[in-house]
Amino acid sequence: MIARATLLLPVWALLLSSAAWAWPTPFTALKPAIVWLLALVMLGMGLGLRGEDFRRILARPADLALGVALQFLVMPLAAWTLSRALDLGPLLLAGMVLVGAAPGGTASNVITYLARGDVALSVSLTTLSTLLAPLATPVLTWIYAGQAVEVPVLRMFASVFAIVVAPVAAGMWLHARFGQRLRRIEHTFPLISVAAIVSIIAIIVALNRPRLATVAPVVLVAVVLHNLLGLAAGFAGARLLRRDLRTSRTLAIEVGMQNSGLAVALALQYFPSLAALPGALFSVWHNLSGAVLAARWSRSPHKRPQPP
Repeated sequence: MIARATLLLPVWALLLSSAAWAWPTPFTALKPAIVWLLALVMLGMGLGLRGEDFRRILARPADLALGVALQFLVMPLAAWTLSRALDLGPLLLAGMVLVGAAPGGTASNVITYLARGDVALSVSLTTLSTLLAPLATPVLTWIYAGQAVEVPVLRMFASVFAIVVAPVAAGMWLHARFGQRLRRIEHTFPLISVAAIVSIIAIIVALNRPRLATVAPVVLVAVVLHNLLGLAAGFAGARLLRRDLRTSRTLAIEVGMQNSGLAVALALQYFPSLAALPGALFSVWHNLSGAVLAARWSRSPHKRPQPP
């Protein structure tokens, strides 16, 4: 039930974003809260991690290496290529590259479960890419967007560590210390994450309200193509290397679904607010495309895995 409710993120995002469009002032005042909202999402991820999740990372090195390679090689390059092809300009290019250089999104674990993919592999890939993000995200952003805008790599490294790694570690500590007490409410964590992401999207809409009518359509095209390229590359790359169907579907979802909330937070911290627009649109779209894939692939005869 909770998993299905999280798939309604695009609906909640559209409703709250409509309110932000109509009454932007209260939402723009919440701009400083974006970092804390994302940290809340990552805290929830940490609360859901177990020691066996890290043991899985060591158990399947070939599949994990393939997933991480596709994640950090395909997505930033695809973002840069689409931005140049569609002539998005330096700020939107930086925003697209930030999305491409971000680690896997936590929603991918739920989508993988609903699509009857390999949930253990999905959780492991999300965890590993998140742990690599403090180094990979700033460096890849500098490589692909450094000629268009100034990218403060070292400060960005510190930000990613503070926004991502520290809350995840705090969540794991809380689970280890208060696991029995938290068990009664842990089913609400995904909905709390959805509420935080929806709030972030609405704030971005309010901040960019004067320019949305002119830039949103072309950015949406770029975001849709970016996501579809990631899904296709993850699936095709796995099949070319003779992975089974469940593994291929899992890699497709992991590569195509990004932690776009992190991209939004970094864009607002280091660039003008327009750079956060690709991340906000990606947050809505990749959940929608993921839900469609989950609905289609859930009809597969494969045995449904255990839920994350």
